[in-house]
Amino acid sequence: MLKGASPLVFERSVEGRIAYSLPELDVPGQDLTNILEDKYIRKEKAELPEISELDLMRHYTELSNKNHGIDSGFYPLGSCTMKYNPKINEKVARMAGFASSHPLQNESSIQGSLEVVYDLQEHLKEITGMDEISLQSAAGAQGEWTALLMIKAFHDANGDSNRTKVIVPDSAHGTNPASATVAGFETVTVKSNDKGRVDIEHLKSVAGEDTAAIMLTNPNTLGLFEEDIITIRDIIHGVGGKLYYDGANLNAIMSKVRPGDMGFDAVHLNLHKTFTGPHGGGGPGSGPIGVNAELAEFLPKPLIIKKDDETYGFEYNMPKSIGRVKPYYGNFGIYLRAYTYIRSMGPDGLKHVSENAVLNANYMMRRLQGTFELPYDEHCKHEFVISGSKQKALGVRTLDIAKRLLDFNYHPPTIYFPLNVSECMMIEPTETESKETLDGFIDTMIQIAEEAENDPDIVLEAPHTTVIGRLDETLAARKPVLRYEADES
Repeated sequence: MLKGASPLVFERSVEGRIAYSLPELDVPGQDLTNILEDKYIRKEKAELPEISELDLMRHYTELSNKNHGIDSGFYPLGSCTMKYNPKINEKVARMAGFASSHPLQNESSIQGSLEVVYDLQEHLKEITGMDEISLQSAAGAQGEWTALLMIKAFHDANGDSNRTKVIVPDSAHGTNPASATVAGFETVTVKSNDKGRVDIEHLKSVAGEDTAAIMLTNPNTLGLFEEDIITIRDIIHGVGGKLYYDGANLNAIMSKVRPGDMGFDAVHLNLHKTFTGPHGGGGPGSGPIGVNAELAEFLPKPLIIKKDDETYGFEYNMPKSIGRVKPYYGNFGIYLRAYTYIRSMGPDGLKHVSENAVLNANYMMRRLQGTFELPYDEHCKHEFVISGSKQKALGVRTLDIAKRLLDFNYHPPTIYFPLNVSECMMIEPTETESKETLDGFIDTMIQIAEEAENDPDIVLEAPHTTVIGRLDETLAARKPVLRYEADES
């Protein structure tokens, strides 16, 4: 076992110990051979750990304490908006009337739940400037894919099946080209100009009659607002294409400007990012789709609608719908958390969220300027990009800096992305962090930069305080060990 590592639950096992107590069987036993084929019946007992309840609880508590999460430390993961999840959200999501509901219940028995979902849709329409919303998509990437399928269906319905290309900036999120490919499109890259925005002349050269859409986030992945968004809109609409808005960076502009007002035809949102649903750990997420009136008839079905002044229900009569993209109606628990957040903040509160997120990012960027290279020296929005090029010249890579941050209980920022900035670090503090937390992280980054100059080995050999040091990342990715094998010796 590694030094400082927790024993595996199998290694805690002692014969005869149990963590449960069940009453004696008071009904006749069942002979499985009368029910299952012989090949499905276990011939030997499963090799399961034998452990007491107390030891089991201590085991999993110890493991959980080794995890890093937003409740245990700063998580400045650029482009992912890892903000605090208010605990009132959890309280609402656990209310019995919501938590005990089931998607197969009759509409009449879940009117309260349907009203909440419908009201959330109305709020998201207002926030985005879209005409219609579907909450069905399970996460952001599925939202991208869903929106692109709708755009494809729109073009096909208009006899425009030659539109086979989706334009994606070179600074785009990696899911954008992936989603376009999965949706059956060819990806065309548009370059950034020297200011980190879309190069308008290059966009003009790649946009044409085969353009189905352009995928943008605004502000972009560099944290810079696309000042030429109206020109971009006119170019794409001028060739018959659609504008798709990646909502990953919506945290910077809420109650300030809306994607619909910029000219976008479709948008996805990340309720598990911008609107404080839990993020990470495999989900669940939520990636609602908003569209303008022209695309609304292609939305996934069913839609949750208001039938009259007091009744809510499902609309299945949608002949041009692309169909269902998620079992049932999406991840209802995340809806409740987002709805609670939006209602508790209100429009003025959401505006302050964006203002504080932008303030925090600019404060950090200016304090780190000089210590690290700043590739775009202008005010940013909710996130910013710095480069470790100075440190690389001393033999210390951005990866080394990220590993060293672990020794100070900070989750590293996103590194080596976007790809158009060498030795990139993308940092997003969000609005929920205090000045003291920001200063602590900044001071640590400056200390690591000084170590890179004066004592590089301490950075190159980091992390020093974690259970596991540096892994062979290639081997771990290609030959992971995912199952326990008992030591027969």
